[in-house]
Amino acid sequence: MNDDPSRKRLGRGLAALIGEIDRPAAVETEKPRLAADGKVPIEFVTPNPRNPRRHFGEAELTDLSQSIREHGVVQPVVVRPSPTQQGRYEIIAGERRWRAAQRAGLIELPVIVRDVNDRTALELAIIENVQRADLNPVEEALGYQQLIDEHDYSQADLGQVIGKSRSHVANTLRLLKLPDVIRDMLVDGSLSAGHARTLVTAQDPAALAKRIVEEGLSVRQAEALAQMPAQAQREAKPSGAAEKDPDTLALERLLSDVTGMKVVIAHKSGGGELRVSYRSLDQLDDLCRRLKQS
Repeated sequence: MNDDPSRKRLGRGLAALIGEIDRPAAVETEKPRLAADGKVPIEFVTPNPRNPRRHFGEAELTDLSQSIREHGVVQPVVVRPSPTQQGRYEIIAGERRWRAAQRAGLIELPVIVRDVNDRTALELAIIENVQRADLNPVEEALGYQQLIDEHDYSQADLGQVIGKSRSHVANTLRLLKLPDVIRDMLVDGSLSAGHARTLVTAQDPAALAKRIVEEGLSVRQAEALAQMPAQAQREAKPSGAAEKDPDTLALERLLSDVTGMKVVIAHKSGGGELRVSYRSLDQLDDLCRRLKQS
């Protein structure tokens, strides 16, 4: 499997394939027609049911649709001829842009067409989303597992394709061993992947996850607790941890509600630390815009 040259090319990322847009395509019969400017009617584009990305933030879509109204779709959506619907295109990468373009009322959508099979389409979808940090840790893990189950990848092969180390792939896949309640915390951003990995071998991972979030524990503190028996975990107080007063907890909840992100406040002698956890680069951009406007 490592000798497959197509996989090595994919390791260069989606940008390498986009760079081939000017290469003439072979003419085939009964293919969807593409306008000379690389646009298709937006109603001819359909989402990929196997897209690893499942969650699209409402605020992010609203902001992107407003940007599209003003500037259009800056980066084309990567598609392939639909394998099930003649005359249609199926999205490989860019479903969020497609959704926002629909909200913005666009009639046509700029696209880059790649005539690829299911395996390559899934590879490209994962590569693009991982490079843009659009996948939450659970979506990333499920995408890796899908490639392993459906296309017989090893972890080493998968790391080569997506440009990540084998250990990164292995650690990400371990998250799928966690119970649903912890997966939900990963999806909504209240728990980081680093914290979640410490819970895989814990005796009571759900209880420890709740404590991590409520007390704002570091990954190192979580690791130390995870190695203890459940009873010892309940009695232990991590080094450096302190009880938070009700005012601090209330302020954390207020800032989390306002920003839509997880906010943790840690008081220290003569000062303190404010930690904001974002799930995607779009969320970070949104926070930066808010700070500039304030």
